[in-house]
Amino acid sequence: MSSIKLIADSGATKAEWCLLKGKKKKIMFTQGISPYLMTTEQIIKMLQKELKQKLKTEKIAEIFFYGTGCSSPQNVRNVKKALKEVFPATKKIVVDHDLMGAAKALCGNEKGVACILGTGSNSCYFNGTRIVKNSPGLGYVLGDEGSGAFLGRKVIQHFLYKTFDEELMARFQAKYNTDRLEILDHVYRQPLPNRYMASFALFLTENRGHYMVENIIEDSLNDFFYNHLYKYRESWLYPLHFTGGVAYAFRDVLKSLCHSYELQLGKIIKNPMQGLIEYHS
Repeated sequence: MSSIKLIADSGATKAEWCLLKGKKKKIMFTQGISPYLMTTEQIIKMLQKELKQKLKTEKIAEIFFYGTGCSSPQNVRNVKKALKEVFPATKKIVVDHDLMGAAKALCGNEKGVACILGTGSNSCYFNGTRIVKNSPGLGYVLGDEGSGAFLGRKVIQHFLYKTFDEELMARFQAKYNTDRLEILDHVYRQPLPNRYMASFALFLTENRGHYMVENIIEDSLNDFFYNHLYKYRESWLYPLHFTGGVAYAFRDVLKSLCHSYELQLGKIIKNPMQGLIEYHS
């Protein structure tokens, strides 16, 4: 009888959990765990309320948690402490950052370059067991090229600078019914401006085919290639894999960029969970 495992892939907004019992799996969702924004007590409370009830009396032997902010040792300790409190009988608890989760999900035990293109962006060279190189993430203000926040920011700029043609200006107004003051207030005064900006990336998905939209998408993803993937010598030696909502939505553009740079495209998956299930089976 194989032991029962619990796998988690957590962003700041939502977390996906999979209870793995041999070949049987049960998928659940809770709010995301962001150790920068939540105390250990808050994490415990949330897990007991949103997760523990769904698991009933399952005896979990191993937990593998991959989450945002879990690259700092202090954050890892806090998340681990919360999981131990909620699952005291679990013998093995592993907490690692979301980039490691993406690398395992995308590369398995093979060498490759793993990329996250979601609300934020990140990338690394994974040698089959560990992350060897990581292009420095500068966050949504200075970096995050190719991310939802980066793409959304371009959309906002095109609207506020009136760079969009009449047709796109009208479509933007009809969809968002907003103005300069409201946008600037959200970006500079309200919490989570990165998530707010990322919400505008949907405008690009809904207006594919318009040359201005295609230019924004291609330029933004090209910036990601140029500033990050070009920095790895391994990009020319191993496949490039992608995960995240942005990567999945614009997979055709990623494919053509890989083709024009003569790079080998690997997997493009919407989220890492399926790959993590395979990895931990």
